[in-house]
Amino acid sequence: MVVGGTSGVSNQTTAAGSQAASNTMNVDYDTFLKLLIAQMKNQDPTDPMDPTQQVAQLATFSQVEQTIQTNKNLENLLSSSALSEADAVIGRTLTTADGAISGKVEQVRLNSGGITAILDTGDEVEVSAGVTIK
Repeated sequence: MVVGGTSGVSNQTTAAGSQAASNTMNVDYDTFLKLLIAQMKNQDPTDPMDPTQQVAQLATFSQVEQTIQTNKNLENLLSSSALSEADAVIGRTLTTADGAISGKVEQVRLNSGGITAILDTGDEVEVSAGVTIK
């Protein structure tokens, strides 16, 4: 993906990490559904589940589903924010907090911890507190 000028931004938001988090969430969601269905199928016909408990469980199911959607939307928002931040850094001069490394940002790599600037000198610098960008 090219962002700004001829510089590139490579999105390495560790697809494996995002997929693992997604799989964990899906396992919990799927497990919840299986347990709810199993409980409803195997209830004692002479002593069925209290309707208020059933409504409470269905409400919990709805909350789980809404939480999953909220998390997906938040991930999209964070990704968009990171791309905007990356675009703002490309072509500018970056200097580390101690002044040891300085150079023009040619590329930016997105990762789970933030962004890494790749300078014209070949150095790679994590963009974090203390880094100066002019």
